[in-house]
Amino acid sequence: MSLQKDIMAAMKAAMKAKDQTALAALRAVKAEILLAQTASGSKEELTEEQEIKILSKMVKQRKDSAAIFLEQDRKDLAMPEIDQAEVISQFLPEALSEEEIEKVVVMTIDSTGAEGMKDMGKVMGIVSKELAGQADGKTISAIVKAKLS
Repeated sequence: MSLQKDIMAAMKAAMKAKDQTALAALRAVKAEILLAQTASGSKEELTEEQEIKILSKMVKQRKDSAAIFLEQDRKDLAMPEIDQAEVISQFLPEALSEEEIEKVVVMTIDSTGAEGMKDMGKVMGIVSKELAGQADGKTISAIVKAKLS
C-alpha cells in the first residue's frame, strides 16, 4: 500500500505544479494498480513484487513506444513517452550496473552448474526473478548468453 500512497502524494504534487506529463504518468500507474487489484476478484493489496512488475512493464512500454516514434522521426510523440518513463521509474528500485548483474549471473551459473546455451532458460529464470525491477531483461539475456557461450 505504500506505493499507492507514494503515487497519490506525487499526483497531488504534480497537480499543484501543473505538471501534465507527470500527472498523466501517475494516473496511468494508479489505473494499472487498480486493474491488477480487481483482476483477482478481491480488494487485496498487491505485493511489492507485483507492484514492481507492473511499474517495470509500464516503463518498458513507454521506452519501446519512444523508440518506435524516434525511428519514424516523431520527436514530438517520443518526448512525452520518455518523460513519462522517467516519472514512473522514480518508483522502481535503483537499477544495477552491468558489472553487478554479471556477478549475479556468474554466481547463478556456478550454483546451478549450467553448461552451454541449453541451460540458458534455467539461468534466465533464476536471475530475472532475483533482479526483478533492478535490471532490464535484454541486459540480463545478453550477459547470460555471453557467459554460457
